[in-house]
Amino acid sequence: MKTVKLNNNLEMPIVGLGTWLSKPKDVYNAVLIALKNGYRHIDTAMIYNNEEFIGKAIKDSGVKREDIFITTKLWNTDQGYEKTLKAFDVSLKKLGLEYIDLYLIHWFKGYDKAVESYKAMEEIYKNGKAKAIGVSNYNIHHLMNILNNCEITPMVNQVETHVTLQNHFLHQFCKDNNIQLEAYAPLMSFRIPQLLENKVMIEVAKKYDRTVPQIAIRWLIERGIVVIPKSVTESRIIANYNVFDFSLDEDDMQAIRKVNTGRKIFTEYDNVDY
Repeated sequence: MKTVKLNNNLEMPIVGLGTWLSKPKDVYNAVLIALKNGYRHIDTAMIYNNEEFIGKAIKDSGVKREDIFITTKLWNTDQGYEKTLKAFDVSLKKLGLEYIDLYLIHWFKGYDKAVESYKAMEEIYKNGKAKAIGVSNYNIHHLMNILNNCEITPMVNQVETHVTLQNHFLHQFCKDNNIQLEAYAPLMSFRIPQLLENKVMIEVAKKYDRTVPQIAIRWLIERGIVVIPKSVTESRIIANYNVFDFSLDEDDMQAIRKVNTGRKIFTEYDNVDY
């Protein structure tokens, strides 16, 4: 299993299972399948309403807790110092765990609120309840607000990243500031048909005798980006993890770079109305 080292030296598996929109029974089975087939990284959030089912699957899997990397996130209506502390405890209880590996602010909801929430997360981190802290859906100006007003550099920034939204500039800023970039929707979420029909991706997949999703995941791994593809289908969960026995050559990396359009699928970070 390949890992990346965060700025506090914590090892984070470079591929994890995403669980957004996964229903309770489905997510329970998906986590069991994932852990059985080598995954050691599971991503969830309070707003997904599936934390307790993920926690049950972790317990039932037989895999040691210390061998699994669990991420959950602070929802928008829970931001602010005191509310963050309470929300974290709720997530911890739902998951049935003694600590979280990574706790993230889910979305940007204002500069002051971001700092208040993050300072609460710094306290959680210092108390050992979260092994790492960070943010999600943050662009450079959002990250600068945290860097300029808080004590601890975020370990992770989880953002929408895929072959048509490649985030090279944001990725470089994160690297320069020792923040790990993590890609959600690496297979373009509900726009996956566009990925599967892309001629460049099809040609590269043929060359390596792989699926287009496997190439999309491997391309991000080659860039040093953590990837959390979501699925509840056993064959796809297994295939999405089966990406460690090949590498893309530089010509193919550059060919895929040209697929970039810079178009987001999800909400622009400064315009979140939920």
